[in-house]
Amino acid sequence: MKAVTFDQPGDPDVLSPREVPAPQPADGELLIRVRCAALNRADLLQRRGTYPPPAGASSIPGLEIAGEVVEGAGKWKVGDRVMAVVTGGGYAEYCVVPASVAMPVSEALSNAQAAAIPEAFLTAYLNLFWLGKLQPGESVLIHAGASGVGTAAIQLARQHGSRIFVTAGSPEKLEFCRELGADVAINRHDDDFADVVLAQTAGHGVDVVIDFVGAAYWNAHMRCLAVNGRLMIVGSMGGSSGQLDLGAILPKSLTIAGTTLRRMPVDRKAALSAEFAATMLLLFDQDVLRPVIDSVYPLAEAAAAHRHMESNANTGKIILQVG
Repeated sequence: MKAVTFDQPGDPDVLSPREVPAPQPADGELLIRVRCAALNRADLLQRRGTYPPPAGASSIPGLEIAGEVVEGAGKWKVGDRVMAVVTGGGYAEYCVVPASVAMPVSEALSNAQAAAIPEAFLTAYLNLFWLGKLQPGESVLIHAGASGVGTAAIQLARQHGSRIFVTAGSPEKLEFCRELGADVAINRHDDDFADVVLAQTAGHGVDVVIDFVGAAYWNAHMRCLAVNGRLMIVGSMGGSSGQLDLGAILPKSLTIAGTTLRRMPVDRKAALSAEFAATMLLLFDQDVLRPVIDSVYPLAEAAAAHRHMESNANTGKIILQVG
């Protein structure tokens, strides 16, 4: 089968199309003919050599896919359209996934739209509701609001009846976040987001933060989280260590949590996928929720897609058209 992978870590040019053996599904797994895959920041880290795949996972990059079942298992039969988060192997014509993790794709969604949903929306759902325990009427600060997870989180929080603060790096991205449902949009280059949050909440702060930055934003988060606030660490683009002030955690009764879908146990990932499918997928058909697609590249141009993501120019998901 055709796939895009690399031999040595490096810049995007290490990615190359090649012929590799097709994966073989184990018991309880589906073999999927991949039509589209989506990029994630984790793919860039894996390519650089700083985020290796879990033991037993494919070394081929790619963590979310959409396509058709070619070997079924469980409730799935040959020809069913599915989308799923995978532990690796998405940049290829075929990929395997546990049957329990796959989600159905309706006729209302294209393959590109379907591929833009699993990682972004499941990550947002997990951190907003399962871990962040966001309640209707509470407030949330979503960093990287124009990213794949950011655009998903804005929509889910809006649907939940929350007050939404976002940060982004350009006027165009801020305006897009407002169109998706953000109440307060903050330019990360020009404004101190903690000052804005405190001013806009009369000093109360926000109840939940979705953080992609890590150590560089820690002290600001300690300032702008409300009493009983929850900090959900999704990434550490701004570093994972530094001079961190822990003084606010005890008096504010703060909760700090972090997880990744890639290393989540299959049974928990299956439960998350099933709950999301049962409660949210219909909203895509009704155009209440929508995957946000920035651009689509042929699989063979994965290196160009990586360069585009590294430039931070994208709004929403970058898609690879596989077949």
